[in-house]
Amino acid sequence: MKGKRRSWAVCLGILMATAVVAGCGAEESSGQGPERVSEEKRLTVYTSHKPEVYAPIVKEFEERTGIWVEVVPGGTTELLERIREEGERGPCDVMFGGGVESYEVYKDCLEPYESTQSGHIVSIYRTEDHTWTAFTELPIVLIYNNKLVDAAAAPRGFEDLFDGDWDGKVSFADPGRSGSSCTMLETMIQVLPMRENDVLERFAGVLNYRMAAGSGAVLDEVSEGKYLVGITLEETAKKYIDRGAAISIVYPRGGTSAVADGCAVIKGADHEENAKLFVDFIVSPDVQRLASEELYRRTVRDDISPDKKEEGSIMDFDLEWAVKNQESILERWAALMARNGGGS
Repeated sequence: MKGKRRSWAVCLGILMATAVVAGCGAEESSGQGPERVSEEKRLTVYTSHKPEVYAPIVKEFEERTGIWVEVVPGGTTELLERIREEGERGPCDVMFGGGVESYEVYKDCLEPYESTQSGHIVSIYRTEDHTWTAFTELPIVLIYNNKLVDAAAAPRGFEDLFDGDWDGKVSFADPGRSGSSCTMLETMIQVLPMRENDVLERFAGVLNYRMAAGSGAVLDEVSEGKYLVGITLEETAKKYIDRGAAISIVYPRGGTSAVADGCAVIKGADHEENAKLFVDFIVSPDVQRLASEELYRRTVRDDISPDKKEEGSIMDFDLEWAVKNQESILERWAALMARNGGGS
C-alpha cells in the first residue's frame, strides 16, 4: 500500500501543475483516442472538485477499470441545476463533489444506490434511501492574512465578523454557485444567536454586498492581502498553507460544521453500472487513505484513523433544516445582493 500511496502522490504533484479538464483516457495508453472507446467503457462525471482532487482519483479509476472518464467541472449548485434542466436524457452519469445537503435538495435527480462499501462508512454519513454517498468530511474555518493581521486581533468566531472591524475586509464566495458557501451561510445561521434574516442582512453588509468569483478566489484574495479575512474549507486552507501562503486557520470558538461532500448516480444515467463502480471506488480504503493523507480531507470510513489529532469543535449540523431552507436562503441572499448592487 505504501508504494501505491507514493505513486499517487507523484501523480498528484504532476496533475496539480497541469489543469486537467477531461479524463486522462484509459484507452489512450493503447493508442486509441476517446472517440474509439466503446460505449460500455464510458462514464461522464460532473464535479465541483478542483483538478488536484478529482484528477488523481479519476486517473486511478481509469487505470483499474479500463473505463474512460469525461469530466465536466463547475460549481456545485450550477452543476446540479444543469442536471435538473437536462433531465434523464442528459449526459451526466455521476455527480461528484458538493455538500450532501445540496444533494438532498436535488434528490429527485438522483438514482438511489447503496455502495458496497456502505458498511464501513461512519453511521452519521449513511442515508436510509441511499440517494447519495458521502466522500469526505469538510470542516468550515476562518482564515486571515497573518502578515497583515496580528494573531491576537484575528476573529476567533463567526460572531466577531459582525463587530464592525471587518466590514469590507472579508472574502466570501457566491453561495448561488458554491455549495460550500451555501453551507457556510447555513452554518452561521445555526451557530449565531440571531434571526435568520438578521444574519443574512448583516453579513451581506459586512461584505459590502460583494462576493468573490469562486471558492478558490477566497484563498487567493486573503493570501494576497486584498482582503484580510475569509471563510473557507479546512481542506483548501491547509493546501494553501503548505504551498507557502501567508494565511492562518481559525477554528470558530462557537463551533463549526463539518458537512460531508458527496457523490451520486444520476437518474437515467446511460452508464449506470460504471457510475456505481465509481461511487464504490471513491469510498474504497485506497481512495479514502489518499484523501486523508494527500488531499487534506477527513475520511468518512470508520476503519481508517487520521494521522493527526483533528482540530476544532464540530457542531451538530441540522441537515434536515438546511435542506428545507436552502432554497429560501439562497433566494433571500440573491435579493439582498441584487437590491444593493452586489455581486462577484
